[in-house]
Amino acid sequence: MRSKRRRLAVDPILCDAYGHCAELLPELARLDEWGYPIVDDAAVPDELVDEARRTVAACPRLALRLDRVDGDRA
Repeated sequence: MRSKRRRLAVDPILCDAYGHCAELLPELARLDEWGYPIVDDAAVPDELVDEARRTVAACPRLALRLDRVDGDRA
C-alpha cells in the first residue's frame, strides 16, 4: 500500500531567498546564514499538510514543491 505522505523540497536554482517559507512554515523550514531555506527531509506531518500547500503556493519564485513519499518512509 502506498502512503499519501509528502515531503517539502526546495529548488535552490529557482530560490531567491525571500524567506517566506521560513516565516509561513517554521516547523519545516529555516534559513541559512544567506537567507536560503533549509527544509527538513522528513515527511510533512499530516497536521501541517495544508500549511505546507499554502506555503508552496506563496513562494514568489515557485521554488518550493511537495513531493510524494513512497511507502512507509517518513
